[in-house]
Amino acid sequence: MADWTKKNFDDLRDVSPPEVPMQWRFSRNALGSPELGVSRFTYEPGARMPFAHRHREQEEVYVVAAGSGRAWLEGEVVELRQWDVLRCAPAVGRSFEAGPDGMELICVGGRRPKSGDTERFDDPFA
Repeated sequence: MADWTKKNFDDLRDVSPPEVPMQWRFSRNALGSPELGVSRFTYEPGARMPFAHRHREQEEVYVVAAGSGRAWLEGEVVELRQWDVLRCAPAVGRSFEAGPDGMELICVGGRRPKSGDTERFDDPFA
């Protein structure tokens, strides 16, 4: 039997906070992957992540699949446009804000420690 799994992001539950104008859909558990996490973040125009975060161990890569926006990376603001690919080392604090047309981000992350490794902090765009 082949060891593969197929899911559609639209079938995954949105786990974003209700007051945030965006959707967060995480596929790691749905796919049963111990090695990779693939997430989809759909930002409405002008929406931004309500916090910044960093990791102790996980490296992440973000792909702008649609729209445009900005990334806050340890105090530096970087413009993003469709098909940009952004790699963040674990310790890099990061947050995202959509442009006037919204933004669709795909995030790919490595193995997540069982105890978790995410540190959240206040919205740096505020």
